[in-house]
Amino acid sequence: MRKKNGNPEVKIRRARASDAPQLAQLSGQLGYPTTAAEIKKRLRRLKPASQNALFVAESPDSGVVGWAHVSVTHLVEVGTRAELNGLIVAEGQRSLGAGARLLRAAEDWARKRGCPSMSVRSNVIRERAHKFYERQGYEHYKTQKAFRKEL
Repeated sequence: MRKKNGNPEVKIRRARASDAPQLAQLSGQLGYPTTAAEIKKRLRRLKPASQNALFVAESPDSGVVGWAHVSVTHLVEVGTRAELNGLIVAEGQRSLGAGARLLRAAEDWARKRGCPSMSVRSNVIRERAHKFYERQGYEHYKTQKAFRKEL
């Protein structure tokens, strides 16, 4: 039976380099396969710490079961805001509260840096994620296309 308030044993903390294998595995579940070595490289590039934070949800039984990356973004058109760059909770661990706790940690971090709002982008096919963000008080305000070019 699932607890309404989630699993109280799951702890939210900042990510460490030693989390790289679990972070890579979770990134694959998110649709972005990578290696632990690449994750370690990316973690070193998340500087300065005042502009980026990577939180993990850790279970005593399962280890790292989720992560959330948040950054401060300074934009000309809307000023300063926080951006949730990624959030994933492991299959089999979803709907137990870890995602909401990760999101709250990211929001608290952003508030402490003076961000008046948080933005998140979510692929149009991630309907379950859309419902999650709406339950957390986010509103869908725009639909757009994303473009990419290899450099």
